Amino acid sequence: MKHILIIEDDEAIAEIERDFLTIHGFECTIVHDGTAGVKEALSQDYDLILLDVMLPKMDGIEVLRQIRNEVLVPILLVTAKNEEIDKLRGLGLGADDYISKPFSPTELVARVRANIAQFERLNNQEPRLSKVRQLGTGDIVIQPDAMKVLVKGTEVVMKHKEFELLLFLMQNIQRVFSKEELYKKIWGMESVGDMRTVTVHINRLREKIEDNPSEPIHIQTVWGAGYRFVP
Repeated sequence: MKHILIIEDDEAIAEIERDFLTIHGFECTIVHDGTAGVKEALSQDYDLILLDVMLPKMDGIEVLRQIRNEVLVPILLVTAKNEEIDKLRGLGLGADDYISKPFSPTELVARVRANIAQFERLNNQEPRLSKVRQLGTGDIVIQPDAMKVLVKGTEVVMKHKEFELLLFLMQNIQRVFSKEELYKKIWGMESVGDMRTVTVHINRLREKIEDNPSEPIHIQTVWGAGYRFVP
C-alpha cells in the first residue's frame, strides 16, 4: 500500500483528500502546519507528498525548500488558482507537479497515481541508463549514472525533473516534441496536467545551459509544434 503524506491546514479539505485516496487504496498521514510537515516528511519514507502552499508556521514553499534535497519522492504542490508565482517558485525548487484548487477528487487520485507511477518507472530505468556513461554534445555533457550535467566542464545543479527532461531531449537530438508529448513522457500523464509545467522546466533548463537563454541555441522552440534539442 502506497503511503501519502498530506500537509494541509484546512482539516475539512485534508479529510476529503484522505478519504478519497484511502478509498482508492492509499494509506494517508495528515499534518496541519508547515513545521510539522517538515518534521514528518523527514521522519519516515513516503511514496508521495501532497503539499499545500498556504500553511501556518511555515508556508509550503519553505517546506519544499527544506525537504526537497532530503526527500526523493514526488511532491505535488496544492495551490489556489491565483497563486501563479507560487506555482513557478515551487517548480523551480523541485516540486514535481502542481494541482490547483478547487479540484475534483477524481483528478487528485489520477495525479497522485500518475506521479508515483512515473517516479517508479524512471527509477526502474536507472540500471539501464547507467550503462550509458555519458552523452556529449559539445559544451554540454550529461552523465546518467551520476545524474550530473556539465556545461563547459562545470557541473550545473539540476532538479530531478529538469534532469529527466534534458536527458530525454538529448537522447532524441533534433526530434521535435510537443508540450503534451513531453508532459506524458516525463510526468506520465495525459490531459489532467497543466502544460505550463513543461514551459517552466524548459525555461529553467535554458537558464542553466544556454549562454543567452532568451536566444537559445540548444533547446529550441519550433513554433506551433514544440521543442527540440540541437547540439
